[in-house]
Amino acid sequence: MNKISNSFAEAVADIPSGASIMIGGFGGAGGQPTRLMLALRDLGVGDLTIIGNVAGISKTTGYGWPDHLDPIDQGMFFESGQATKITCSFPVPGTTNPLSDIEKAWREGNAEVDIVPQGTLIERIRAAGAGIPAFYTPTGVGTPVAEGKEHRDFDGRTYLMEEALSADFALIRAQKADTRGNLQYIGTSRAFNPAMATAAAVTIVEVDEIVEPGGIDPERVGTLSTYVDRIVVREAGDPLP
Repeated sequence: MNKISNSFAEAVADIPSGASIMIGGFGGAGGQPTRLMLALRDLGVGDLTIIGNVAGISKTTGYGWPDHLDPIDQGMFFESGQATKITCSFPVPGTTNPLSDIEKAWREGNAEVDIVPQGTLIERIRAAGAGIPAFYTPTGVGTPVAEGKEHRDFDGRTYLMEEALSADFALIRAQKADTRGNLQYIGTSRAFNPAMATAAAVTIVEVDEIVEPGGIDPERVGTLSTYVDRIVVREAGDPLP
């Protein structure tokens, strides 16, 4: 099966309105599929549910972006009115001026923001990829995170039940792919991208380089081709992180 798409627009063309979309990245531009995000914005579909980690930090703080470029983050889908919900661990810094696009949309009643502790968020995604429907964690007990969730005691300690988190699509970033779809990551792109690749019905990958099978050291393969549906390579010298 040929998994290589001719363009970013082609790779996202079948994403419908109402879809749930995981977007990789750890913080700032680290491991973020920037070109795929821009293609999704240009596609214009709406009522999207976004699932990510640090969602609105780049545009409000410039974190992780060169000074000569305008920062891009997941808040772009709230600025454009395309997203109506986000599940994330850190939507915006505690105090920002001006407000992020996510917080603006939330304050105006146009978006739902579901905040999940970071460790719980990645474990919910990992569990979905592993076929585990739910798990127990002590994180969040006694806080608003615990509201409406099952509580259970193990060895004298209280835990919350958290459900697995999957999505219709995952947009992720890797350093390198082979033509079969095996992926190699670098730096913080290892944090959320590999788990998201396993937890979505369709996984679309933005890479810096595509090589022939055998071009990735087997010890460096971070995601197996089984989980990858489409690959798009960035142009050499692309200025965006």
